[in-house]
Amino acid sequence: MDLWHKKAMTIKPMLLRYIAVLAVIWLNQASATQAGAAEYRVLHDTQTQRDIPIHISYPQDTSVCSSKSPCPVALLSSGYGVAYDNYKFISNTLNGAGYLVVAVQHELPGDPPLAVHGDLYTARSENWQRGANSLEFVRTELQQRMPKYNFASIILVGHSNGGDISAWYINSGLASVKQLITLDHRRVPLPQLETVAVLSIRGSDFPADDGVLYTTAELKQFDACIVQVADAKHNDMTDFGPDWLKSTLSKIIRGFTAGDCYRG
Repeated sequence: MDLWHKKAMTIKPMLLRYIAVLAVIWLNQASATQAGAAEYRVLHDTQTQRDIPIHISYPQDTSVCSSKSPCPVALLSSGYGVAYDNYKFISNTLNGAGYLVVAVQHELPGDPPLAVHGDLYTARSENWQRGANSLEFVRTELQQRMPKYNFASIILVGHSNGGDISAWYINSGLASVKQLITLDHRRVPLPQLETVAVLSIRGSDFPADDGVLYTTAELKQFDACIVQVADAKHNDMTDFGPDWLKSTLSKIIRGFTAGDCYRG
Protein backbone atom coordinates (compact mmCIF):
# COMPACT_ATOMS: atom_id res chain seq x y z
CA MET A 1 0.00 0.00 0.00
CA ASP A 2 1.47 3.40 -0.99
CA LEU A 3 1.85 6.37 1.32
CA TRP A 4 -1.16 8.26 -0.09
CA HIS A 5 -3.53 5.38 0.63
CA LYS A 6 -2.13 5.03 4.15
CA LYS A 7 -2.76 8.75 4.81
CA ALA A 8 -6.24 8.51 3.31
CA MET A 9 -7.08 5.59 5.56
CA THR A 10 -5.83 7.58 8.57
CA ILE A 11 -7.69 10.78 7.65
CA LYS A 12 -11.00 9.05 6.94
CA PRO A 13 -11.59 7.80 10.54
CA MET A 14 -10.55 11.22 11.89
CA LEU A 15 -13.01 12.94 9.56
CA LEU A 16 -15.77 10.57 10.58
CA ARG A 17 -15.07 11.22 14.25
CA TYR A 18 -15.09 14.99 13.61
CA ILE A 19 -18.43 14.74 11.84
CA ALA A 20 -19.77 12.64 14.69
CA VAL A 21 -18.65 15.26 17.24
CA LEU A 22 -20.35 18.04 15.26
CA ALA A 23 -23.51 15.96 15.08
CA VAL A 24 -23.49 15.47 18.86
CA ILE A 25 -23.01 19.22 19.43
CA TRP A 26 -25.86 20.03 17.05
CA LEU A 27 -28.15 17.51 18.69
CA ASN A 28 -27.30 18.83 22.15
CA GLN A 29 -28.04 22.38 21.05
CA ALA A 30 -31.32 21.35 19.48
CA SER A 31 -32.23 19.37 22.58
CA ALA A 32 -31.38 22.30 24.84
CA THR A 33 -33.58 24.60 22.77
CA GLN A 34 -36.49 22.19 22.98
CA ALA A 35 -35.98 21.58 26.69
CA GLY A 36 -35.80 25.28 27.54
CA ALA A 37 -32.29 26.68 27.20
CA ALA A 38 -31.07 29.56 29.33
CA GLU A 39 -28.39 32.23 29.09
CA TYR A 40 -26.93 35.18 30.97
CA ARG A 41 -26.50 38.60 29.43
CA VAL A 42 -25.56 42.10 30.54
CA LEU A 43 -27.41 45.01 28.94
CA HIS A 44 -25.86 48.49 29.07
CA ASP A 45 -28.27 51.37 29.53
CA THR A 46 -26.51 54.38 28.01
CA GLN A 47 -29.03 56.80 29.48
CA THR A 48 -28.42 55.77 33.09
CA GLN A 49 -24.94 54.25 32.57
CA ARG A 50 -26.06 51.06 34.29
CA ASP A 51 -24.94 47.55 33.34
CA ILE A 52 -28.00 45.39 34.04
CA PRO A 53 -27.47 41.61 34.36
CA ILE A 54 -30.33 39.46 33.10
CA HIS A 55 -31.04 35.74 32.93
CA ILE A 56 -33.08 34.56 29.95
CA SER A 57 -34.81 31.19 29.97
CA TYR A 58 -36.62 30.02 26.86
CA PRO A 59 -39.94 28.23 26.40
CA GLN A 60 -39.70 24.46 26.33
CA ASP A 61 -40.70 24.49 22.65
CA THR A 62 -39.27 27.49 20.82
CA SER A 63 -40.33 26.16 17.41
CA VAL A 64 -43.80 27.68 17.90
CA CYS A 65 -42.36 31.18 18.38
CA SER A 66 -42.14 33.43 15.33
CA SER A 67 -42.32 37.10 14.41
CA LYS A 68 -45.83 36.50 13.07
CA SER A 69 -46.90 34.59 16.19
CA PRO A 70 -44.58 35.73 19.02
CA CYS A 71 -44.48 33.77 22.27
CA PRO A 72 -45.45 35.52 25.54
CA VAL A 73 -42.85 37.16 27.77
CA ALA A 74 -42.50 37.44 31.54
CA LEU A 75 -40.16 39.89 33.28
CA LEU A 76 -39.16 38.55 36.70
CA SER A 77 -37.99 40.79 39.56
CA SER A 78 -36.40 39.36 42.71
CA GLY A 79 -36.82 40.37 46.32
CA TYR A 80 -34.34 42.82 47.80
CA GLY A 81 -31.03 41.12 48.55
CA VAL A 82 -31.96 38.01 46.55
CA ALA A 83 -30.05 37.28 43.34
CA TYR A 84 -32.10 37.63 40.16
CA ASP A 85 -31.47 34.00 39.13
CA ASN A 86 -32.68 32.43 42.39
CA TYR A 87 -36.23 31.90 41.14
CA LYS A 88 -35.67 29.17 38.61
CA PHE A 89 -38.66 27.22 39.90
CA ILE A 90 -40.83 30.10 38.67
CA SER A 91 -38.95 30.40 35.38
CA ASN A 92 -39.30 26.66 34.77
CA THR A 93 -43.03 26.84 35.48
CA LEU A 94 -43.54 29.70 33.04
CA ASN A 95 -41.23 28.12 30.44
CA GLY A 96 -43.47 25.06 30.57
CA ALA A 97 -46.47 27.30 29.89
CA GLY A 98 -44.77 28.69 26.78
CA TYR A 99 -43.26 31.88 28.22
CA LEU A 100 -39.87 33.43 27.65
CA VAL A 101 -38.71 34.55 31.10
CA VAL A 102 -36.27 37.40 31.65
CA ALA A 103 -35.05 37.74 35.25
CA VAL A 104 -33.65 41.21 35.95
CA GLN A 105 -31.02 42.18 38.53
CA HIS A 106 -32.15 45.46 40.08
CA GLU A 107 -29.65 46.13 42.88
CA LEU A 108 -26.27 47.09 41.47
CA PRO A 109 -23.00 48.16 43.14
CA GLY A 110 -23.25 51.82 44.13
CA ASP A 111 -27.03 51.85 44.50
CA PRO A 112 -28.27 53.32 47.78
CA PRO A 113 -29.59 50.74 50.27
CA LEU A 114 -33.31 50.17 50.57
CA ALA A 115 -34.82 52.38 53.26
CA VAL A 116 -35.92 50.57 56.43
CA HIS A 117 -37.09 53.52 58.56
CA GLY A 118 -39.63 56.30 58.29
CA ASP A 119 -42.35 56.60 55.66
CA LEU A 120 -41.30 53.57 53.59
CA TYR A 121 -43.63 54.32 50.69
CA THR A 122 -42.01 57.71 50.19
CA ALA A 123 -38.49 56.60 51.07
CA ARG A 124 -38.53 53.60 48.73
CA SER A 125 -40.22 55.28 45.78
CA GLU A 126 -36.82 56.11 44.24
CA ASN A 127 -35.87 52.42 44.36
CA TRP A 128 -39.15 51.37 42.77
CA GLN A 129 -38.89 53.97 40.03
CA ARG A 130 -35.32 52.95 39.28
CA GLY A 131 -36.46 49.33 39.08
CA ALA A 132 -39.36 50.23 36.82
CA ASN A 133 -37.01 52.14 34.54
CA SER A 134 -34.74 49.08 34.34
CA LEU A 135 -37.69 46.85 33.43
CA GLU A 136 -38.71 49.25 30.68
CA PHE A 137 -35.16 49.46 29.35
CA VAL A 138 -34.84 45.66 29.28
CA ARG A 139 -38.22 45.33 27.59
CA THR A 140 -37.50 47.83 24.82
CA GLU A 141 -33.93 46.60 24.30
CA LEU A 142 -34.94 42.94 23.92
CA GLN A 143 -37.97 43.84 21.82
CA GLN A 144 -35.56 45.01 19.13
CA ARG A 145 -33.33 41.94 19.43
CA MET A 146 -35.87 39.14 19.86
CA PRO A 147 -38.77 39.57 17.41
CA LYS A 148 -40.06 36.05 18.06
CA TYR A 149 -41.25 37.11 21.51
CA ASN A 150 -44.05 39.47 22.49
CA PHE A 151 -42.44 42.29 24.44
CA ALA A 152 -45.31 44.61 23.51
CA SER A 153 -47.68 43.02 26.05
CA ILE A 154 -45.88 41.38 28.93
CA ILE A 155 -46.49 39.63 32.25
CA LEU A 156 -44.66 40.92 35.31
CA VAL A 157 -43.65 38.65 38.18
CA GLY A 158 -42.07 39.90 41.39
CA HIS A 159 -41.28 38.70 44.90
CA SER A 160 -41.36 41.12 47.84
CA ASN A 161 -39.65 44.35 46.72
CA GLY A 162 -39.63 42.94 43.19
CA GLY A 163 -43.41 42.78 43.41
CA ASP A 164 -43.47 46.40 44.55
CA ILE A 165 -41.33 47.34 41.55
CA SER A 166 -43.66 45.44 39.21
CA ALA A 167 -46.79 47.09 40.62
CA TRP A 168 -45.07 50.49 40.46
CA TYR A 169 -44.20 49.87 36.82
CA ILE A 170 -47.85 49.25 35.94
CA ASN A 171 -49.13 52.15 38.04
CA SER A 172 -46.65 54.42 36.25
CA GLY A 173 -48.15 53.46 32.88
CA LEU A 174 -44.78 52.69 31.31
CA ALA A 175 -45.98 49.97 28.92
CA SER A 176 -48.74 47.50 28.20
CA VAL A 177 -48.89 44.74 30.82
CA LYS A 178 -51.24 41.80 30.40
CA GLN A 179 -50.80 40.13 33.79
CA LEU A 180 -49.16 40.78 37.16
CA ILE A 181 -48.05 38.14 39.65
CA THR A 182 -46.70 39.24 43.03
CA LEU A 183 -45.31 36.98 45.72
CA ASP A 184 -45.91 38.61 49.09
CA HIS A 185 -45.18 42.20 48.03
CA ARG A 186 -46.19 44.59 50.81
CA ARG A 187 -45.93 48.28 49.93
CA VAL A 188 -47.17 49.35 46.49
CA PRO A 189 -50.94 49.15 45.81
CA LEU A 190 -52.07 46.67 43.19
CA PRO A 191 -53.11 48.36 39.92
CA GLN A 192 -56.69 49.56 39.64
CA LEU A 193 -57.02 48.51 36.01
CA GLU A 194 -59.57 46.22 34.43
CA THR A 195 -57.11 45.50 31.59
CA VAL A 196 -54.54 43.76 33.84
CA ALA A 197 -55.20 40.33 35.36
CA VAL A 198 -53.65 40.18 38.84
CA LEU A 199 -52.52 37.32 41.04
CA SER A 200 -51.08 38.12 44.47
CA ILE A 201 -49.80 35.18 46.51
CA ARG A 202 -49.62 35.93 50.21
CA GLY A 203 -47.36 34.43 52.86
CA SER A 204 -48.23 33.87 56.49
CA ASP A 205 -45.70 35.90 58.48
CA PHE A 206 -45.99 39.53 57.22
CA PRO A 207 -49.12 41.51 56.36
CA ALA A 208 -49.32 43.94 53.47
CA ASP A 209 -49.67 47.65 54.21
CA ASP A 210 -53.16 49.15 54.24
CA GLY A 211 -54.50 49.79 50.76
CA VAL A 212 -52.04 47.48 48.99
CA LEU A 213 -54.42 44.57 48.34
CA TYR A 214 -57.89 44.71 46.86
CA THR A 215 -61.01 45.06 48.94
CA THR A 216 -63.77 42.49 48.56
CA ALA A 217 -65.60 44.82 46.19
CA GLU A 218 -62.47 45.46 44.12
CA LEU A 219 -61.83 41.73 43.81
CA LYS A 220 -65.18 41.46 42.07
CA GLN A 221 -64.56 44.51 39.93
CA PHE A 222 -61.08 43.61 38.68
CA ASP A 223 -59.75 40.42 37.14
CA ALA A 224 -57.92 39.54 40.33
CA CYS A 225 -56.99 36.57 42.47
CA ILE A 226 -55.56 36.78 46.01
CA VAL A 227 -54.25 33.46 47.34
CA GLN A 228 -53.18 32.98 50.96
CA VAL A 229 -50.74 30.09 51.46
CA ALA A 230 -50.75 28.69 54.98
CA ASP A 231 -47.34 28.38 56.65
CA ALA A 232 -45.60 30.12 53.73
CA LYS A 233 -42.72 32.25 54.96
CA HIS A 234 -41.93 35.48 53.13
CA ASN A 235 -38.23 34.70 52.77
CA ASP A 236 -38.85 31.12 51.59
CA MET A 237 -40.42 32.12 48.26
CA THR A 238 -37.16 31.50 46.38
CA ASP A 239 -35.22 28.52 45.05
CA PHE A 240 -33.94 28.01 48.60
CA GLY A 241 -37.41 27.51 50.06
CA PRO A 242 -38.90 24.11 50.95
CA ASP A 243 -39.97 21.86 48.10
CA TRP A 244 -43.62 21.78 49.20
CA LEU A 245 -43.81 25.58 49.00
CA LYS A 246 -42.14 25.80 45.59
CA SER A 247 -44.49 23.11 44.32
CA THR A 248 -47.51 24.98 45.69
CA LEU A 249 -46.39 28.31 44.23
CA SER A 250 -45.73 26.69 40.86
CA LYS A 251 -49.20 25.13 40.86
CA ILE A 252 -50.83 28.48 41.67
CA ILE A 253 -48.87 30.30 38.96
CA ARG A 254 -49.54 27.58 36.39
CA GLY A 255 -53.25 27.73 37.10
CA PHE A 256 -53.33 31.52 36.84
CA THR A 257 -51.59 31.58 33.45
CA ALA A 258 -54.17 29.01 32.29
CA GLY A 259 -56.99 31.30 33.38
CA ASP A 260 -57.87 29.71 36.74
CA CYS A 261 -57.65 31.15 40.25
CA TYR A 262 -56.11 28.43 42.39
CA ARG A 263 -57.99 27.91 45.66
CA GLY A 264 -55.95 25.06 47.17
